[in-house]
Amino acid sequence: MISEHEPRIKYSFSGHESFQCRQLWLKKGFDYIKAGGSFHSESAVVDLGVGKNMVASIRYWLKAFNIVDSQDAITDFGSFLLGDDGKDPFLEDSASLWLLHYQLVSKGMASIYFLIFNEFRKEKIQFTKDTFVNYIKRKAETEKGLGSNLKTVGDDFDVFRKLYLSSNDDAKSSIEDSFSGILTELGLLKSMMQIREENGKKLKQDFFYIDNTERLSLPAEVLLYAICFNPTYGASISLQSLENDINSPGNIFALNRAGLVSKIEEAVELYPFITYTDQAGIKELQFKKEIEPLEILKLYYEK
Repeated sequence: MISEHEPRIKYSFSGHESFQCRQLWLKKGFDYIKAGGSFHSESAVVDLGVGKNMVASIRYWLKAFNIVDSQDAITDFGSFLLGDDGKDPFLEDSASLWLLHYQLVSKGMASIYFLIFNEFRKEKIQFTKDTFVNYIKRKAETEKGLGSNLKTVGDDFDVFRKLYLSSNDDAKSSIEDSFSGILTELGLLKSMMQIREENGKKLKQDFFYIDNTERLSLPAEVLLYAICFNPTYGASISLQSLENDINSPGNIFALNRAGLVSKIEEAVELYPFITYTDQAGIKELQFKKEIEPLEILKLYYEK
């Protein structure tokens, strides 16, 4: 059965040391842990070849992307993707980036991503850093466990922007930010500049938005993985739930209905263990058998 209630979340902000995750950081950190390294070691700075704050940031992103768990132990997903016989250790396939995006949002360790993709962008189609900070401020007034320093929330937003927004679209990009975040090529976050008047002066301001589109670069297998990985979904899931539930593929991948249905129909054509029905106006995706999420990904990477 589908849960109608939002899962209880321990909100968390900061930890990234103001660094967005860079292209090679996950593989570098994975190999370091695999070789027996410890982020608590005094030699970590030398071993990883980065500054002390970057060591902390790499560890943070490994956890946020579900490459390691809270005890710095490598996860099944981490081994599957980045191991010696991993499917895409250097993240050359866009499917791998979609998977990392899914882990980042659904795992919820970095709360800003969960909140933006599941809630905030529905309230604010176009938004700024200030509107997000004010959203958290208002939400904290009514929801326990969300209290946070607003400057910290603002810092999280800056990292979110760097992680997702291509420097070509980012009016605030600079030499310092020239190392793009690993999720920029997904094209999820867009920006535009607007001019507003304040006290008789014209001021430029950047607005951001995440459109629901068909997401042509998103493989059907990644969609199926996201569905199977979601513990609130059973053997039959309504299209409405897939589109709108907390941590649904519609929310996380910013899919419009046409895109969601297209991915489902593609998956049905590829794999006999699922069906898509439309009876009396009720549209459902049904699994004929239980299947492990990573087994679905193997079907994609072994094509």
